[in-house]
Amino acid sequence: MKYELDHIGVAIRHLDESIEFYQHILGGHLIDRYRSEAKGVESEIAIIDINGNRTELLAPTNNTTSPIARFIKQKGKGVHHIAYHVHDLDAALETLQQQGIRTLEKTLRTNKHGRRLIYLNPADTGGTIIEYCDYPNERKP
Repeated sequence: MKYELDHIGVAIRHLDESIEFYQHILGGHLIDRYRSEAKGVESEIAIIDINGNRTELLAPTNNTTSPIARFIKQKGKGVHHIAYHVHDLDAALETLQQQGIRTLEKTLRTNKHGRRLIYLNPADTGGTIIEYCDYPNERKP
């Protein structure tokens, strides 16, 4: 299985301020900005490209139920997850199961860009939230 860094997700409180920093200080380009109120997401998301490297800025839209809000309360702002692109998410999930690595099954979803994703259980990854993702119908946005 080949793994390629897809993006890094960063938990933040104020999306506009963070976008400005990533654009004006780091020279990034805003690719997309959208809001997801889906259960288990409840975040406003901005995708920033810096020289071909992607950062997902994640701001909670509900300070009670958003997983990003819970993350910030527990660990503070900062890196939330590291996402790896896999060629075939279904095959990668089979491999994980054979290796005894659990996933957070409720996180399995397809986002608005057609990216299928799931988070691995941090208890099995040394505490880091790792996302596996693929783009079965399209190329990366």
